[in-house]
Amino acid sequence: MTEPEFLTTARAFYDAIAADYADRYRDELAVKPLDRAMLASFAELVQASGGGPVAELGCGPGRVTAHLDGLGLEISGIDLSPGMVALARRTHPGLRFEVGSLLGLDLADGALAGAVAWFSIIHTPQDRLPEVFAEFHRVLAPGGHLLLAFQVGDEPLRVERPFGHPVALDFRRQQPDHITALARTAGLEITARLVREPVAGVEKTPQAYLLARKP
Repeated sequence: MTEPEFLTTARAFYDAIAADYADRYRDELAVKPLDRAMLASFAELVQASGGGPVAELGCGPGRVTAHLDGLGLEISGIDLSPGMVALARRTHPGLRFEVGSLLGLDLADGALAGAVAWFSIIHTPQDRLPEVFAEFHRVLAPGGHLLLAFQVGDEPLRVERPFGHPVALDFRRQQPDHITALARTAGLEITARLVREPVAGVEKTPQAYLLARKP
């Protein structure tokens, strides 16, 4: 089967910028207390539900995966970009990272007690997002928790030549009500939503976070 072009483009983009991206965003959570609070809440919910395997889906260089490991979760990472996965493995040798796609996760039905998609749905075209949310529902065990993060907006942002590399990619902003509807249609219960203003000097758009649970 031919791979969708948007996956090929996203993989090439992140393979090209992996090292620069990791350097740029290594300490990002240090200046984002509300992000840390959402991650801590997610970790507490998973642990209160009995714990179990958790995956960060679209983990990039693994910084959020490592943060959640530090909060006591049994976590691994999956990313579309082999370059990002290789970097994550070198940076966090005690954690497991694999190459994979949100459209077809190599995970058994009900395998996860929790899943995190931290700004990783932002490159998926609108018409393919229902497939992604169906995968979230499929891989979560009953009672499992999902944490999503994404930029708020209506128009995509075209990023060209990041860090001087000859690649380009669309970053698709979303409205919280739309993402909430997608989650509910996939069979997930919404437990919390947060929208915060951009961090001065770091971000240009509001950021949204959604916690959901598989019944």
